[in-house]
Amino acid sequence: MPRRRAPPRLYLDSKRGQWIIRDGSNFIRTGCAEPDRRDAEKRLAAYLGQKHQPERGPAPLIADILLTYSREHLPHIASARKIAYNVDLLAAWWGDKRLSEVTAANCRSYAIAKGNNGGARSDLEVLRAAIRHWHRNYGPIAVPAVIMPPKGPPRPRWLTRSEAARLLWAARHSQHLARFILLGLYTGSRPGVLLAMRWEQIDLVQGVMFRRPFGEAQDSRKRAPPVRLGKRILSHLRRWRRDGAAYLCHYNGRQIGRLYRSWDDARLAAELDGDVTPHTLRHTRATWLMQAGVDLWEAAGSLGMTTTILQQVYGHHHPDFQRRAAAI
Repeated sequence: MPRRRAPPRLYLDSKRGQWIIRDGSNFIRTGCAEPDRRDAEKRLAAYLGQKHQPERGPAPLIADILLTYSREHLPHIASARKIAYNVDLLAAWWGDKRLSEVTAANCRSYAIAKGNNGGARSDLEVLRAAIRHWHRNYGPIAVPAVIMPPKGPPRPRWLTRSEAARLLWAARHSQHLARFILLGLYTGSRPGVLLAMRWEQIDLVQGVMFRRPFGEAQDSRKRAPPVRLGKRILSHLRRWRRDGAAYLCHYNGRQIGRLYRSWDDARLAAELDGDVTPHTLRHTRATWLMQAGVDLWEAAGSLGMTTTILQQVYGHHHPDFQRRAAAI
């Protein structure tokens, strides 16, 4: 039996750095650069609205469920870029399957194929949300149980001062990466926040960085409160401000969507293991704050995480960790 042709979807033209709509053998340019994923999603939604009508019924195609979720939900949320990435991964494996095929066995097969429980769990959470969205808007349907792989233990790999210095030295010839590393070490912000950071979010007079762009809704799962900036990073920021670019971490004035080769090249040059990822900078900041004996409430506010998570994951680095109990 021939496979159903894949529905229209976004495709990144890596040579031009632009998003295009791929519809069978047709390629429709969106005019959106790589960092402008949200605008590209809107162009795709408009295209789908004109061309593609989802197939309804008790067992719709997963491709239709995912496309409808992307079209109707993603343009209205702050984490659209990350979830769109999950949708792309899901569509490649689940796209030609139907809702009735969302079984425990297939969920486990997906996790095995993914080879990463954490990544598979993140993808399957999006699949579950997309199915519920379809049920609310195009149902009712028999909503299947999406079986998640177990959560793995936290692995907060962090950098020592000497490791951080090596990484920064290895990135010295890559301006955007050096800035990214310094901002990560001094603010503990998530990578996506740093790469999207614009100068209008920096108050050099008050010494405050507003992680969330003005007017953007707060993500219900990932807090992004303002963070007070120290003297060292402020001195860097005042110097960087002179280049006149819109983004702090830019490449020839353009926003960077993701770190690719530059991070891996610097990591290898610094002789750091593969567990060191851009998110490691956030773990490092949290660990350094605990090692310095900073109050839990103040550290949690600076990082944008709850005191419970901070204490559970990083609390053992604090000099007061179980001090009284150990003394008895």
